[in-house]
Formats: sequence, C-alpha cells, structure tokens
Amino acid sequence: MAAEDLPEVVAIERASFANPWTGPLFLQELDARFSRILLGCDAAGRVIGYVCRWVVADEMHVLNVAVDARARGRGLGAALMAEVIEEARRHGAAAVTLEVRRSNDAGRRLYARFGFQRVGERPDYYGRGEDALILRLPLRDG
Repeated sequence: MAAEDLPEVVAIERASFANPWTGPLFLQELDARFSRILLGCDAAGRVIGYVCRWVVADEMHVLNVAVDARARGRGLGAALMAEVIEEARRHGAAAVTLEVRRSNDAGRRLYARFGFQRVGERPDYYGRGEDALILRLPLRDG
C-alpha cells in the first residue's frame, strides 16, 4: 500500500467494520517498519481488498483483513491470507496469529481452512459484548 491508495482502502474499511480504522491510522501503519499492508486489486487496478500485518518477534500478527463487498466470495481473502502465511514462512516465523470476532462466521471458516487453531479469547474486545477469539497457526514445531 502507498499513501495514494488510502481513499480506496478507507472506503472498504468503513463499509466492512462497525468501528473502522481511520485514514491517519492507516498512514501510521505505513510509517511503521514492522507493519505492512498488502493490497488486492481487480483487473483495472482498483483496490478491492487488503490485509495489514505486523512482524512481532518470531510471529506474524494479522491486524486487519477486508474485501470490498462486491468482490467477496471470489477467493481474494484466501489469497491475501495465503500470501501472509507464505511471507511468514519466508521470514522464519514460528506462527501467524490474529483475533477474529466470535460472530464472524465467514472469517472463522476462512482461518480454519488454513489450519488456525483457537488458543484463547479476549472478552468484549470489540465492545458491546463482542468477544474476540485468538487464533494461531503454528508454522514450525515447538
């Protein structure tokens, strides 16, 4: 992602989440050396999805994944996650971690296909009584 992609990314973010990230927050992520935002684009070059991840110690942590509602169900979310997992392997990460809303059935199914396992939860993480499930995909033994 580059700063010029911000309007498209923020539009997807606002349409996807009840408590969306702001433009300045995405710009802050662009400046952080441990953060990366990978974009998915359509044939015309328009941004239709993204994933934000951090490299923290020996783990890759996924902060945010979203796909434009008009492009959902075509495998972009899976492709973005596959790239994150492959990148984590290239960097020798021990695991990929993330939080997902307990109510996010589509997201939970996606992560389960990759082998993510529930390792905990964060009560009221998203507010209004919405818990987060902590998921982890081990990439190496130990």
